[in-house]
Amino acid sequence: MHFRRLPLLTALLCSGPAFAFNACPGWDDPLPDGQAAYEVFASPYTHHWSHDPEHRPVFALALNRHLPDDRFCGLSLFRNSFGQPSGYLYAGKRWNNLLANWPQVYAQVSAGVIYGYVGQYKNKVPGNVGGFSPAIVPAVGYRLTDRAGLEVQILGTAAVMFGATWRY
Repeated sequence: MHFRRLPLLTALLCSGPAFAFNACPGWDDPLPDGQAAYEVFASPYTHHWSHDPEHRPVFALALNRHLPDDRFCGLSLFRNSFGQPSGYLYAGKRWNNLLANWPQVYAQVSAGVIYGYVGQYKNKVPGNVGGFSPAIVPAVGYRLTDRAGLEVQILGTAAVMFGATWRY
């Protein structure tokens, strides 16, 4: 696995004024009282929309840093559908209390860069250049408690990922 390039991506996405682009403004800003600063997402199961004999089980673990205005930045490490170690560096936005009768329901979207679809699988994700490709991941979640939740992430036309979250 070639994660040597991830520190550079982290520096570009979460940098200070030295760079013209900062996807994580507010990284060091205080959050409202009582709001958790971090959230872990773990996924033990991904369902692919279509069967491919080359598909392998997908496991993912992500860490989000909550930011002001219901924004977040994070990094997900996962084993992709073809058994390759992969990563997703992203920034996103969450919308809480979507349904009046179910305030626990939220939606979110993240956008960033995936690394990991290489070799014979480089064409399995669009826009792949040298193993890096852009990604947008919408999700819907349900807060079980202030700390625990369930989440479904939609992985484009490929799959849907089921997981749990824990805030701390």
